[in-house]
Amino acid sequence: MQTTRIQQAMTTLKDNGFKHTKKREALLTFLAKRNRYIAAKEVHQFMNENFPGVSYDTIYRNLHDFAQIGLLEETDLNGEMKFRFHCCQDAHHHHHHFICTVCGKTKELDLCPMDYFAEQLPGCVIEGHRFEILGRCEDCQ
Repeated sequence: MQTTRIQQAMTTLKDNGFKHTKKREALLTFLAKRNRYIAAKEVHQFMNENFPGVSYDTIYRNLHDFAQIGLLEETDLNGEMKFRFHCCQDAHHHHHHFICTVCGKTKELDLCPMDYFAEQLPGCVIEGHRFEILGRCEDCQ
């Protein structure tokens, strides 16, 4: 299953004009295995251990680019951008997350509050939204 998700991600990269490289595959695999939000500096530390000399700017740029094409999710936690492998490659599966502010672990929430807000905005066209619940998970309390 994990391998399939990475293969799909690499195909998405190629479809969006990015070359398939071992570094990009390693970066995506690292995030997919962690299944939580991770700071760019932690990703850089991992990548630098495996690919000595890789620059922080290159890592951050890739993380941002991958988020732009839907491979990664990004959020601002405690004033720092963090990234995670997109938990669902199916564009039709709509959900939100509880995010632990300590460890970055996430839990899916299938309930979407947008139905409530849409009722209160007659005549408006909602083009997108983002809903996250922040707190401490059971392991970090």
